Amino acid sequence: MLTRKQNVFDDFAAVMQHMIDAVYTQPEKLAIMGGSNGGLLMGAMITQHPGLCRTVVSSVGIYDMLRVELSPNGEFNIPEFGTVKDPGQFRALYAYSPYHNVQNGVAYPSVLFLTGTNDPRVDPMHSRKMTARLQAATSSGQPVLLRTSSKTGHGLATPLSEQIDKSVHYHAFLLNELELRYQPPRPRSD
Repeated sequence: MLTRKQNVFDDFAAVMQHMIDAVYTQPEKLAIMGGSNGGLLMGAMITQHPGLCRTVVSSVGIYDMLRVELSPNGEFNIPEFGTVKDPGQFRALYAYSPYHNVQNGVAYPSVLFLTGTNDPRVDPMHSRKMTARLQAATSSGQPVLLRTSSKTGHGLATPLSEQIDKSVHYHAFLLNELELRYQPPRPRSD
């Protein structure tokens, strides 16, 4: 929390690196996914460790840590993330804020951002701004896409049809980006 939030990102990156070092996978076949606070985690992984994975799906995440407290739900987040009004907390927020740490010319992984226009917890502008910034900055040639649902918000009370539609979209994205192809099951020979 607060000025120690970076520990979360360091721990997740260490797990990814361990999976690669132990030869469980390789960056070209590694996909990561997270939503809400996990969306912030995905944003940090994109900007802090762009070469550790091939693709990212990030749902309803906070990416602009310097403006989050100005949103309607922003005060709720101050106990965990901190406030820009405190100099030490400002420095910590700025240091890991995904939006503020996108760099031009970096080869970022492919990314699918998911958001809902009616999200009372995380303003959809976070996903919109982060998508645009990454699209402008990346040198990888990999897609950086945004899927916005006009019928949903943060995920609570999402109709089943929309949950299925969203799942189809991000699974298709992951299968395509990881170059995985469907193979029908082989007939059993018993």
